[in-house]
Amino acid sequence: MSLQSDMVPAGEFKARCLQLMDQVRATRRPIVITKRGKPVAKLVPIQEEVPSLFGRLKGHSTARDDLIEPTGEVWDAEDDLASPERP
Repeated sequence: MSLQSDMVPAGEFKARCLQLMDQVRATRRPIVITKRGKPVAKLVPIQEEVPSLFGRLKGHSTARDDLIEPTGEVWDAEDDLASPERP
């Protein structure tokens, strides 16, 4: 198979299948497989799906406490509201 050709006879494909698969993966160029000079199949690189950003971390975290239940912790801002020196 020459470097300029994207066609390969079936017999050559059979003998060099793994090598040709690596070539398609590396070059991202399809190869047409021929039988008696006529195209019969095409070896193409797989289109890898880009994962969606939304929902990517689904199932990777767990909530152990109630997120809206009061914690009982007093903040400094609450102390300022309770002081009689409020203007």
